[in-house]
Amino acid sequence: MADSGTFQPGTVGAPTSFVELSISCRKLIDADTFSKSDPMCVLFVQDHVNRGWKEFGRTEIIWNNLNPDFVHKFVLKYRFEELQKLKFEIYDVDCKSADLSKHDFLGSTECTLGEIITSNKIAKRLAGPKKDSGSIIINAEEQSSCKERVTLHFCGHKLDKKDFFGKSDPFLSIYRVNEDQSFTLVHRTEVIKKTLDPTWKPFSIPVRSLCNGDYDRVLKFECYDWDADGGHDFIGEFKTNLRELSRGPSERNKYECINPKKAAKKQKYKNSGVIEMISCKIEQVFTFLDYVRGGTGIHCTFAIDFTASNGDPRDSGSLHYMSQFNPSQYGLAIRAVGDIIKDYDTHQMFPALGFGARLPPDGVVSHEFALNGNPANPYCHGIDGVIQAYQRTLTSVQLYGPTNFAPCINHVAKFAKAAAVNGNDYFILLIVTDGIITDMPQTCEAIVQAAKLPMSIIIIGVGDADFGAMEVLDGDEIRLSSKGVYAERDIVQFVPMREFMGRGGHDRSQIQSRLAQSVLEEIPDQFLSYMHKRSIKPHPPVQRHLSISSLDSLPNSERG
Repeated sequence: MADSGTFQPGTVGAPTSFVELSISCRKLIDADTFSKSDPMCVLFVQDHVNRGWKEFGRTEIIWNNLNPDFVHKFVLKYRFEELQKLKFEIYDVDCKSADLSKHDFLGSTECTLGEIITSNKIAKRLAGPKKDSGSIIINAEEQSSCKERVTLHFCGHKLDKKDFFGKSDPFLSIYRVNEDQSFTLVHRTEVIKKTLDPTWKPFSIPVRSLCNGDYDRVLKFECYDWDADGGHDFIGEFKTNLRELSRGPSERNKYECINPKKAAKKQKYKNSGVIEMISCKIEQVFTFLDYVRGGTGIHCTFAIDFTASNGDPRDSGSLHYMSQFNPSQYGLAIRAVGDIIKDYDTHQMFPALGFGARLPPDGVVSHEFALNGNPANPYCHGIDGVIQAYQRTLTSVQLYGPTNFAPCINHVAKFAKAAAVNGNDYFILLIVTDGIITDMPQTCEAIVQAAKLPMSIIIIGVGDADFGAMEVLDGDEIRLSSKGVYAERDIVQFVPMREFMGRGGHDRSQIQSRLAQSVLEEIPDQFLSYMHKRSIKPHPPVQRHLSISSLDSLPNSERG
């Protein structure tokens, strides 16, 4: 969601290390009437220049739980020479909105990163709506540079029956030991309903997250019977380490699941079932930065909605309306994403397309036209060039309709398909739209096909339309499908602009910053999912040099 600490070579005051923060809470306020709170932790960092708070990231939501242990970790740069102030806020999540004001505030605390590091673990009272609003526990650990990922697969046999009228709904929680012998949660499996012999899905986790690269570090597995009210019943536990797991399936990797309380009470107690490791695969993984440093190009195409539902651009109520001092919401969206993406395109040339307009001179409606008027070469120089082409187009076309996405998606997919062999290029399509999509079947088919290619799609919705269909395309909860075929991977990120226009006032730079963070946060993972599925490895880092021509284009004051 926010910058997770990517190091930029050559910056002043380079970080000495990266620190991973694990978050737990205890005795939170119960803000829900008919169930327990559904807590989420939000981390803010203080800008050392203007002293304002900037959102850094959010954990997952833990449903029906007043004592959550969050799996999601916050990874920060640690700088000894800076006062790094942090603020943790806990919310009871009430809806899908990203706007924190839509959720119940449960409490907050402030501290410094140095304070956490020197203690390794701190517990602080939360200041909240009630005198006793619970506490937060923050555990810090320096990250190793380990670049391995482990894929584990487990099943269970003859687990204890915990449900009175049925069997059990088992899941596993995996913890790593800390220096003080406490444990930090690192992964939860899915719940397998109504069985005493579950087989969980294989799951992958960075070795750095599992044991921080230490193969001999103790890992604790706890098995629970899931309950809807959050009061999961403990079945049993066992301990092992990655070195033992890495030896593969064997009798040594079949573990008796022990419930200590039962063992103490029952003389003939043997176990509460057996957990068996089916497989363990460890492989080297590469980061987004590895590919970028190896020369993989990131190419962004902009697609703009010119349908009539946006309103007459000359009318101040139009979504395309811009004054001398304020850009339109479309302009804000282009600038927010473009100013980030441009740093990864060495040529600084960006295709810009429009859809849903009648074009001069014959008034034919097009859903894939070049904003610069040149269909054979729709490239604009720099983000300023894209903005200028967008503004010129508003004065030369007639806004019409309907709202069709498939042509622009297929346009970019053609280029992505041609570059799909060696992983040298990755393509991003940014669609900015106000309307309810009118070619949903064709768009679903286009996205399912594009999911096989080195390509991601960002959709930014402007205005107050019903964007329910966009949530379907996003595929976060249910993988998108077409004609019975599911997308190979999730490549779509949808964000409604209105959620950012009302947050933190209307400061343009803040809106652009929050919007860019939200829409771009999934790109590195989508990028890596493609490279991983195709077993494409990054090239060795390349040294980029300014050419004579590019140097001549610089102002005299910037020439070396």
